[in-house]
Amino acid sequence: MKKTNAQILIIDDQEDILFASKMTLKKHFETIFTLSDPKKVIHHLAENEIDVVLLDMNYRIGFEEGREGIYLLKEIKTFSPKTIVILMTAFGKVETAVEGLKLGAFDYILKPWDNEKLVAVVKSAVEESRKQKKKASAEAKKSSVFIGNSPNIQKAYSLAEKVAKTDANVLILGENGTGKFVLAQYIHQNSNRREQPFIHVDLGSLNDNIFESELFGYAKGAFTDAKTDTPGRFELAQNGTIFLDEIGNVPLHLQAKLLQVIQNKSVTRLGEAKPRQLNVRIITATNIDLKSEVGHKNFREDLYYRINTMEIVLPPLRERKPDVIPLAQFLLDNIIEKYERHGIAFEDKALEQIQKHSWNGNIREMENRIERAVILCENNTITVTDLDLENISVIEETNDDLQLMDIEKATIEKVLQKNNFNISKSAEELGLSRASLYRRMEKFELKS
Repeated sequence: MKKTNAQILIIDDQEDILFASKMTLKKHFETIFTLSDPKKVIHHLAENEIDVVLLDMNYRIGFEEGREGIYLLKEIKTFSPKTIVILMTAFGKVETAVEGLKLGAFDYILKPWDNEKLVAVVKSAVEESRKQKKKASAEAKKSSVFIGNSPNIQKAYSLAEKVAKTDANVLILGENGTGKFVLAQYIHQNSNRREQPFIHVDLGSLNDNIFESELFGYAKGAFTDAKTDTPGRFELAQNGTIFLDEIGNVPLHLQAKLLQVIQNKSVTRLGEAKPRQLNVRIITATNIDLKSEVGHKNFREDLYYRINTMEIVLPPLRERKPDVIPLAQFLLDNIIEKYERHGIAFEDKALEQIQKHSWNGNIREMENRIERAVILCENNTITVTDLDLENISVIEETNDDLQLMDIEKATIEKVLQKNNFNISKSAEELGLSRASLYRRMEKFELKS
């Protein structure tokens, strides 16, 4: 029997489970890896082209609710969104497994499993992996970035193309949802590092307790749960690009540690004394006016100049009026391809409202609304109601001297008031997570 050319990673803390599953699957698939320490999964994914991960959901004796598995699933899908994950649990916690499916798991199996069922599920997962890779390859051949014709966005991408060929540090400025992540990827993909890792870190989501361990890594025994040597995000980006998003939210006392790594081009894991040399391109982004923050002593001046060899400003959609309708069509085309739908179009009234709406959440808000509309629309026609644009906020001209922070605060306050401080609706309209919106409300002292 010819084996399928695929790489499978099995993660379980029980050696007998690892042995039994490997023996079963190695008859059908070329390469089987096993891992008993789940904390090494990101490092393993960074070093190997894994098609499918079989992930156990429970790792601590006496804890059977599967929360560790859910956490690891999120970590895997964040680091490698295309990796197919199958959940394994011995306790029949179907509710938790279903939660895992909602978070991106492909399927789940219960232990003890039937060998034929295990092989069948893994084969289906490998087929899905092949399908996704084929689709990704086809998409890579055509431009997946909408740039537009507005002079300000053309200028931003022209600068990005020029700086991509260098190793200069880049600071991307722009409101939420303007496409900072997309521009950072564009720079990486047009650089000499394109074949190397692109590691995205949302600094706004890292609390003080895990900041250093996540970014710089740690040695075995560095703290209570440090069971093995673990590289940080900087090491995982070696020879590639690290994108530090929301750098304006890093507390002052942690900025010095970040500066030291960037300045010395080396990182020292927690619990170690010897620095490890880095060859990493650094791109940072924020929606905060860092110059103003430097003036108010909230952001280190030396760090600001280290990350700001080249500054690129992404304009909000309200300053890209000629691009609004073409962008909406571009997003619609991508979404109907994602859902394998055909023939869906905007009604004329919907296009009118799209053009008039202020798009406070920028591209992210537009994408969210159009995706929702594709799901809801009938007769292949997207209406104003499908887009939830019956009552719109009309584009208003802003004072050129208004700082980015003032714009952000005013935008959030306006959307909150419009939605009677309904956090879920406001977050969706702004293109933010609920947690991100709460953080900004706290920062700007906005209360219901």
